[in-house]
Amino acid sequence: MASQRFAIVDSHTAGEPTRCVLSGAELLGAGTLAERMAKLRGEHDDLRRAILCEPRGSDVLVGAWVLEPDSAECAAAVIFFNNAGYLGMCGHGTIGLGVTLAHLGRIGPGEHSIQTPVGVVRAKLESANRVTVENVAAYRYKKDVTIDVPEYGMVTGDVAWGGNWFFLTESKETLELSRVDRLSDLAWAMRQQLTADGVTGRDGAEIDHVELFGEPRDRRNQSRNFVLCPGKAYDRSPCGTGTSAKLACLVADGELKPGEVWRQEGILDTVFEGRVRLEEGRVIPSITGSAYVTAEATLLFDTADPFRRGIGG
Repeated sequence: MASQRFAIVDSHTAGEPTRCVLSGAELLGAGTLAERMAKLRGEHDDLRRAILCEPRGSDVLVGAWVLEPDSAECAAAVIFFNNAGYLGMCGHGTIGLGVTLAHLGRIGPGEHSIQTPVGVVRAKLESANRVTVENVAAYRYKKDVTIDVPEYGMVTGDVAWGGNWFFLTESKETLELSRVDRLSDLAWAMRQQLTADGVTGRDGAEIDHVELFGEPRDRRNQSRNFVLCPGKAYDRSPCGTGTSAKLACLVADGELKPGEVWRQEGILDTVFEGRVRLEEGRVIPSITGSAYVTAEATLLFDTADPFRRGIGG
């Protein structure tokens, strides 16, 4: 790491930041995306921390390492990561990636395939700042799971997959920015109780995202949410994979039909537009949102810097 320099492009999607990493692909070799992700996790996790965590970043940032895809049909491959580890898919990050690739002149208007660790998704560049992401198939895994959360009481919600695993529950608390500390504490307590009770996703997968939802502030929208991510940072956007999981639950309950628009409001009052289509009985969600490039930079690593490998993470 001593002499390494990493080119990055920062953006935000509906308020949630994404840091696209454009350098360092040679460190991960030329294997499949799964093999390269395993190498990053196993041999170069210090780079995840150094690139994303303080003092160069913050707990809020989500990283998107932009790589060559396994298949020529894809415009790019990407590994998503955050302050706590690695993500299968990231909706806001894919929107940010699409806008970044357009900013760099690597893609133009229209649809493009993007390879992620959980499968190929489609990103349609609607304009310079607006992208529609057709996600991997989403589904509800368990309905009406009840947990007893200390100092909060009984909570009932659904376990669903939207590219990451979610516990979704209607909030008893007001979903306002001024209450994010309280909401974060509650969501974290729910996540810990899920673990304690042995509630998991399919094949024992950890449920590492908690989504609280309630009535929207703007009547043009259908719902408002607060999402706590794996590293205990809350999502500033309405969360693309969380909205995908929500759409899957709505379809399972007969409350959303293919092609209908679901406007999902986030904690910053920003909105993702969600839709679904059905393919051989599977729910394929699409999320539309806007992103803006905020910086182009080169990260430097000084051998004399005691925090060159990052703080935390």
